[in-house]
Amino acid sequence: MGEIGDFLSQLDWSPLAVSLKTGIVATVLSFFLGIFAARKAMKMPQAKRAVLDGILTLPMALPPTASGFLLLLLFSRRRPLGILLYEKLDIRVVQSYLGCIIAATVIAFPLMYRNARAAFEQLDVNLIYAGQTLGMSDFEIFWKVVLPSAKPGIVSGTILTFVRALGEYGATSMLAGNIPGKTATISQKIAMVLQDGDYKTAGVWAAIVLLIAFLAVFFLNLLSGKRMKNAGRW
Repeated sequence: MGEIGDFLSQLDWSPLAVSLKTGIVATVLSFFLGIFAARKAMKMPQAKRAVLDGILTLPMALPPTASGFLLLLLFSRRRPLGILLYEKLDIRVVQSYLGCIIAATVIAFPLMYRNARAAFEQLDVNLIYAGQTLGMSDFEIFWKVVLPSAKPGIVSGTILTFVRALGEYGATSMLAGNIPGKTATISQKIAMVLQDGDYKTAGVWAAIVLLIAFLAVFFLNLLSGKRMKNAGRW
């Protein structure tokens, strides 16, 4: 126990802080953007919805490194957007913590969007008609009827989004780099220490990520179990 305690006390815990902070911020951004995009998609004609759905879901289908490369091209200081952000607004994305958040959000966003859309699609339209009959505005119906009814899907999407953002590696490495204490996440730390042959440190970080992911999925299953219990058995 003494050796383990000494090892843990000497461990640099900044990757955990960076990963948790990035995961939380990316989840919050994906939550609001995903719900907004899902609501807009539901109101579109089928053809336009298919196009939008393909674009918003693309990061989930592409390899993370490909998404990171595209983000790097987009925000590079040699590209119009990167030049505008850096020279006009003094905002640096590449090799920065902002880049870490953007990369994690882009990769995790499709999970929130898809879960929110699926929850909206399964909603009983009679609830919406009832709200309209009562004279509720579209805004009131969305916040007081649609979102509460879609809560299970929203909660699932939120938890899965957090876990995905927490473990993101490919896109984050390409856009934000691996700056210790700033953009170096747990996934990047594991890859770095493995290159040095430090399997002990890699194992500790892998165990930490495994624990966090397990707790998140356990919490999700616990909520699902309560809903099944309340719904009764069939």
